[in-house]
Amino acid sequence: MTEAPTLDQLASNILEAISLHLDGEDLAELGFAENPTILATMELPAVA
Repeated sequence: MTEAPTLDQLASNILEAISLHLDGEDLAELGFAENPTILATMELPAVA
């Protein structure tokens, strides 16, 4: 799970985590585009 105080910081944290995970991998060999788009979903708690 990735947490952050702001949406901008959260997006930055997610990008960093994905970059570190894929570091050294051949993206073309994995079937990714040269600069792939990252799509993330968020789940927010219900507020009564």
